[in-house]
Amino acid sequence: MPTSIITTDDLHEFKLELIDDIKRLLAEQSKRQLKTYLKSAEVMSLLKISSGTLQNLRLNGTIPYTRIGGIIYYSAEEIQAVMIENKVDIDKNM
Repeated sequence: MPTSIITTDDLHEFKLELIDDIKRLLAEQSKRQLKTYLKSAEVMSLLKISSGTLQNLRLNGTIPYTRIGGIIYYSAEEIQAVMIENKVDIDKNM
């Protein structure tokens, strides 16, 4: 099996390419917009919660929702607002 020697110049070039790739990915990510409305499965996945927990959050009024027909929709903006409102500040609790 042939052996290749990696120089510091090779590593520097690799670093620059990697930084360019990361910048490109971040630029693409920022161009994508968050969906306006999410379905229950998307919210459960986003928050890493079960369907029962999501139902409890709906019933106790923690997470607002809209029901159209048999489908429940959640505003992505309102989900974000709930997360911010319920943020626990560690410094205040100590």
